[in-house]
Amino acid sequence: MSTTEMIQEATKTVDLLKDFTAEQLKEALAKVEAKKDDDRQAYKDLVEQTVPKAIFKLCTASEILSNAKTEAFQFFEDILKLKADVYGIKEKQQSHTFSSDKGEITIGYRITDGWDDTANTGIAKVEKFITSLANNPETEALVEGVFTLLKKDAKGNLKGSRVLELQKLTQKFNNEEFTDGVDIISKAYKPVRSVWFVEANLIDENKVKTPIPLSMSAVDFSKGYKFEFYNEPVIETDAVD
Repeated sequence: MSTTEMIQEATKTVDLLKDFTAEQLKEALAKVEAKKDDDRQAYKDLVEQTVPKAIFKLCTASEILSNAKTEAFQFFEDILKLKADVYGIKEKQQSHTFSSDKGEITIGYRITDGWDDTANTGIAKVEKFITSLANNPETEALVEGVFTLLKKDAKGNLKGSRVLELQKLTQKFNNEEFTDGVDIISKAYKPVRSVWFVEANLIDENKVKTPIPLSMSAVDFSKGYKFEFYNEPVIETDAVD
């Protein structure tokens, strides 16, 4: 709408309002405000009615996922027990993958990096030594690389994999303070088991894998079920040929 058209519309509105008394204008304004309040209340009522419906659906879906996750672990817990008995060794890696011609399933758990408070002491010692090396372009690049390894994530934690790189550097520097600092950091590492997960793929006739969309990590096992495979002793047997 052009400026001229807007002015014309405003003029018409003013002309119409001239025919209303002050009391009528007040009543008209009150009706507009009342309708606004009614509309907003209707919105709040709709939200109030809709949330329980959505919660019910989501809780149902969560329970289905939880049951499916539990059953998948139960299936393969029996298989892992059999494998341990047959081969005489219990493999305690983070994950196990099982395959057939039509599909592939991996079960396991995630690890979250964790550190005790002495990690900061080790970092301070390493930074003190590394900073003393920054006296020429060659060592400055090396110093920058070490500081990158010491960089923390958004949660304020180091990455466990980077400590291995620091340990390799102790041999290169052969400095007591640096080595001690890295050793303190290494011993401060306290990894934590986070979530149990299930991943699955369909395999077609061309051996192409298609991931099955799942979000099992967010749901827990069914109430009362615990994945006890890692807590049970292994009965040593002779390996099968």
